Amino acid sequence: MNVAKSLKLFSVRGVDVRLHITFPLILLFAALQFGLLAGNAAGAIFGLGAITILFALVTLHELGHTFAAQHYGIEVKQIVLSPLGGVAQLREMPERPTQELVIAAAGPAVNFAVAGLMVAAAALFGWGLPNVATGLPVGGDFGPLALFNYVFVANLVLAAFNLLPAFPLDGGRILRALLALRLDYGRATTLAAGVGRVAAVALGIYGFLNGAIFSVLIAFFIYSAAGQEAGYVRYRRLLQGYTVRHAYSPGAYRLEPATTVRGATDLMLLGGQNSFPIVAEGRLLGFLPAAELTRALATQRPFTPVTEVMRRDVAPLSSELPLFEAEQRLMTEGMNALPVADDGHYLGLLTRDHIVALRRALLATPHVTARPAAAPSSH
Repeated sequence: MNVAKSLKLFSVRGVDVRLHITFPLILLFAALQFGLLAGNAAGAIFGLGAITILFALVTLHELGHTFAAQHYGIEVKQIVLSPLGGVAQLREMPERPTQELVIAAAGPAVNFAVAGLMVAAAALFGWGLPNVATGLPVGGDFGPLALFNYVFVANLVLAAFNLLPAFPLDGGRILRALLALRLDYGRATTLAAGVGRVAAVALGIYGFLNGAIFSVLIAFFIYSAAGQEAGYVRYRRLLQGYTVRHAYSPGAYRLEPATTVRGATDLMLLGGQNSFPIVAEGRLLGFLPAAELTRALATQRPFTPVTEVMRRDVAPLSSELPLFEAEQRLMTEGMNALPVADDGHYLGLLTRDHIVALRRALLATPHVTARPAAAPSSH
């Protein structure tokens, strides 16, 4: 999810909790829904309060995933809340089944813990046990006890829904982790994705027969996500064992510090390469991505040295970095190429096209399992 389209609320253990700019839509929807149900402003206030509390519980749910992931040393980039719910964006899900099981189960566990605390609070204050059979307020009652009951039920529904055995829900990851205790990770993912698709079809049929359009949309999303998860794992395992040195180009064009913006442009037009490392005496000085070169063409004089427009903050890729991680970095930073260097010594350039070419070669020859010992001489 695009960070530029979200606002930071606060941080917990170094993880930003952000609110997507579309979040007010769910508040508006809740106010209208409950306002129309009640026929007065009390209903609208009830709706706003209920959604606010529910998303506080969603945040706790995602923090459950976050704390579990951090326990295993897995980086969590951020938590983003949107009208569709929340997501803790982990750098990657572990392939160790027990770790994925704990991380996935931590979210629903928080919801069940909250439900237990709510039951204890109800007993302590003599409110009576919450009525799980009544989700919406009845009899025009939109007071505090009705809100308490509604949140209690919605919290349990949130936990139960997330436990459905379908990606990207927690239940899908729990199922894969359990299967992976006995099966190969790829096979476990394929089976879990298949179960998720069956669950999505069942949910879609139910929604269609009952006029629940929202359920149909959710079913479509789950069905699509199951296929994406299976494809993601297949692709990751396809590149397993390959590092940057197996795909980068040592013969890519490089620029000298004295090269001008016009010189870089001519080289781009002549050679088809649009991102350039700036190298002096074998040392990487900086990097000129395609976007910066385009900007320099519009704002700088033709004979401006590239050292004045290059970026010095682009960290090079290590030749031993797993290729899948290198591709993730290309995507995260919005780059089509990154320089490769070890200890400051420039080695070459890795582009998305290099990775695509290697992937196509592997798919064309799936029986080949040997890993090349060195980077190819050209691409």
